[in-house]
Amino acid sequence: MKVKQSSASSGSPCCTPVPYCVLLPALAMTGWSCLVTGAGGFLGQRIISLLVQEKELQEVRALDKAFRPEIKEKLSKLQTKTKVTLVEGDILDAQCLRRACQGILVVIHTAALIDIWNIHSRQTIINVNLKATQWCFLISSTIQNEAFPSFYIAGWYCTQLLLDACIQASVPFFIYTSSVEVAGPNSYKEIVQNGHEEEHHESTWTASYPYSKKLAEKAVLAANGSTLKNGGNLWTCSLRPMYIYGEGSPVLSGIVNRALRNNGVLENTGKFSVANPVYVGNVAWAHILACRALRDPKKAVSIRGQFYYISDDTPHQSYDDLNSTMSKAGGICLDSRQGPPLFLMYWLAFLLEMVSFLLSPIHQYRPPFTRHLLTLSNSVFTFSYKKAQQDLGYKPLYSWEEAKQKTMGWVTSLIEEHREAMKTKSK
Repeated sequence: MKVKQSSASSGSPCCTPVPYCVLLPALAMTGWSCLVTGAGGFLGQRIISLLVQEKELQEVRALDKAFRPEIKEKLSKLQTKTKVTLVEGDILDAQCLRRACQGILVVIHTAALIDIWNIHSRQTIINVNLKATQWCFLISSTIQNEAFPSFYIAGWYCTQLLLDACIQASVPFFIYTSSVEVAGPNSYKEIVQNGHEEEHHESTWTASYPYSKKLAEKAVLAANGSTLKNGGNLWTCSLRPMYIYGEGSPVLSGIVNRALRNNGVLENTGKFSVANPVYVGNVAWAHILACRALRDPKKAVSIRGQFYYISDDTPHQSYDDLNSTMSKAGGICLDSRQGPPLFLMYWLAFLLEMVSFLLSPIHQYRPPFTRHLLTLSNSVFTFSYKKAQQDLGYKPLYSWEEAKQKTMGWVTSLIEEHREAMKTKSK
C-alpha cells in the first residue's frame, strides 16, 4: 500500500522526503506491536533482531527512510511468529509518522543523524534529531529555562511529529535512544569516573549533535504523563548509551578506512581519553528491557520520565586503544609518533572555527577538527550502569570477550575485502 507524502519538506538534501511512505504489508494484527525508527541503522537492526523473540509480540514495524537490499534480506529472515513490517518513509513526514503509529503500543525511537565530524549542515542535524522528536506544547514549559536560537523555536511551533503522532494514535509507551553526549564532557580537563544519574551532568556545547540530542531528550522526558487521544497517558524514558562499537559500526568503519588509506596506520586522535565503550548488542538488550519494564505496572512507576546510562563490562580505555585492539588482527597499527600537545590542538581548533565563522557569509568552510571533537575524544568520562541494573534489570547480554571477538572478526573482514579490492584494481 502506498501513501502520498505530505507536501512539507525539510529543505535539506539529506532530509528530503522520499516520494512515498510505503508499508509492506499493512495487516490488521492482534496483540501488541512495536514501532522502531531508524530500523535499518547500526543499532535499530540489533533491536529488531531481539524484539522478534519477545513473547506475545505480534508485529515489529520497522521505519527508515530507505532500506538497502541487504538490510531488507536480513530483516526478512527474522520473520517468525512475529511479523516484521517494513515502513519506508521520512522521519520528517508527519503524515507518514501518524500512519506508522496506528495500532502501536511501544515506540522505540533510535533514528538520528550522528555527526561528530561536521559533515552535515547544522540545520539538517537539528531537523532530524530535534524536529522529528519535538512536541509543540513543550515551548511554554521549557523555553523559560533555555536560550534557544530563533530557528529552534520556529521548528517547535510549526512541527507536530513523532510524539504528536503517538498522542493522536494513543501510543502509551515511548523509549528514546539518547547519547552520553547530552551529559558532556564540557572540558578535556573535566574528570568524571563512574558517574551516575543522580549527578548533574549536562552538555554546554552548541555543536549540532549534542545540542539537538539534549533538547530532544528534554522533550521526550517532559512529555511523560501527557494525555493521549483515548484518555490514557504517554509514558516515556530515555537511554544514554556510551560510545557504541560492534559489527556494522559506521564510526569504526570510517576509522579503519582512513587507516587503510594511510598505509595501515591508525591516527592518534584519542590517546588521552578514558572511556567505557559499550557493545551494540548490549545497548539493544537495554532497549528490550526498557520495553518490558515500561509495560510492567510494578516496575514502570520508577522508570517513567527517567533517563539511564547504558554501559557494559568493556574495560575502561582510550578510544585509540579500542580502535587498535579491534583492528590489529588485520595488520593495522597505531601511529607511534608523538603528536602535538592537546592544548595546542585545542587553540588551533579555536582558530579554525573562527575562520569558518568569518568565511560563513561567502563560503562554507568546515574545519577538519573542532574543540568539541577534541574534548570528546580526549576526556576522562565514564558512567556506571547500576541504575539501569536496578530499575530495568539490565545485565550485559554479551561479555567483553564475546563483544571483542565479534567486532574484531568484522573489522578483519573489512580489511581483507579492501585488500582484495585493491588487488583486483591493480590487475
